[in-house]
Amino acid sequence: MKVLLVSTYEMGHQPLHVAIPAAALREAGHEVRAVDLSVQAWEPSEVAWADAVAFSVPMHTAMRIALQAAATVAKPTCFYGLYAMTGPPGARLISGEYVEGLVRWADDLAPGATTTLDRAPAPTPDRTVLPALDRYARLQTPEGEVPAGYVEATRGCSHRCRHCPVPVVYDGRTRRVSVDTVLADVEAQVRAGARHITFGDPDFLNRSRHAMAVVDAVHDAFPHLTYDVTAKVDHLLRHADLLPRLSATGCLFVVSAFESMDDRVLRILDKGHTAADSGRVVHLLRSHGIEVRPSWLPFTPWTTVRTVSDILRFVVDHDLVGNVDPVQYSIRLLVPPGSLLLDVAEMKQRLGPYDPQALTYTWTAEDPHADELQGAIAGLVADTARHPLDQFFDIWEAVHGPGAPQIEVGSTEGRPRLTEPWFC
Repeated sequence: MKVLLVSTYEMGHQPLHVAIPAAALREAGHEVRAVDLSVQAWEPSEVAWADAVAFSVPMHTAMRIALQAAATVAKPTCFYGLYAMTGPPGARLISGEYVEGLVRWADDLAPGATTTLDRAPAPTPDRTVLPALDRYARLQTPEGEVPAGYVEATRGCSHRCRHCPVPVVYDGRTRRVSVDTVLADVEAQVRAGARHITFGDPDFLNRSRHAMAVVDAVHDAFPHLTYDVTAKVDHLLRHADLLPRLSATGCLFVVSAFESMDDRVLRILDKGHTAADSGRVVHLLRSHGIEVRPSWLPFTPWTTVRTVSDILRFVVDHDLVGNVDPVQYSIRLLVPPGSLLLDVAEMKQRLGPYDPQALTYTWTAEDPHADELQGAIAGLVADTARHPLDQFFDIWEAVHGPGAPQIEVGSTEGRPRLTEPWFC
């Protein structure tokens, strides 16, 4: 079978979730080609070559773009990944541990939907089908930019944060990727020019012992390689004893979902931390020479102008202006089908109808000014030609009005970051 694998967006990274099934399908005897619409054109000739087309949909943005592309394909189609179950009827939909299901679909092209959490080992990713690494996100440091690779040491998550798509599929479960497989994938990317690696696990410390075994193996093999990880606030506090090892092995920064400075919002989302905990994490990481890059969810049904102001004030007070990409201040809560929030009383009170184009249930904020503010900030951050510091001051004024309090912001330059602003 000739299978075309399509990635639409993997947060600026060379798409791991094309490289994995490419290896599995080739091992099963199928011919594979791939296209990444984030850096390549949609070529009709590739679709004409294929007997079937499979779309990788690990996130909401990827699914929306994939649906548009799939509408032009008159061949058997498959959607696989976290958002697969929002795919169209008549296609094959596979969420969770998709590899074996995708191979079976290539064998018989049968439609249907399934979620599987099997423990079959994933193959070493085959990145030869993908565009060159230098076409993707890079690590930005005071010394310049270097190519960045991307791997996952685990899939799934042991937590059930209500706004996250991962527990909808994995329900608190995790699956390890073997140390040897991760190391082989890192080696392939280093050969391709990577000088930094992003560990894209939903939470790198879900399985802390495994995580540290991966870190040690990678550092032993490539001692000059730097990396970043994603971890929850409560995990960073609980595993504070591991931070010296992370620092010593090259961890430059940690992405952590602070989400809000409103403890009520954090409780509704079931984040497992408080606003005060976020401040503790900033100081804890910096004491080990590691920066934090917080991700935020400023706009929820319970947002007020004050809660957005509290986020901005926290960022200023903790010298984080250079650590937060301005787009983070515009993020609005998504409530896709199956979301754990759908059963929460506070959510039901604000919930509207499902929007099949946006792939989310609609909602309105308790404070109507919050909805207006979100639209205003989204417009401000869309102007990517403006310097991030200028954008921050624009947002500050939009939140506080013409009489906005004066603030002092230190240097925003030199904080390690990836050139792609989206984290999830």
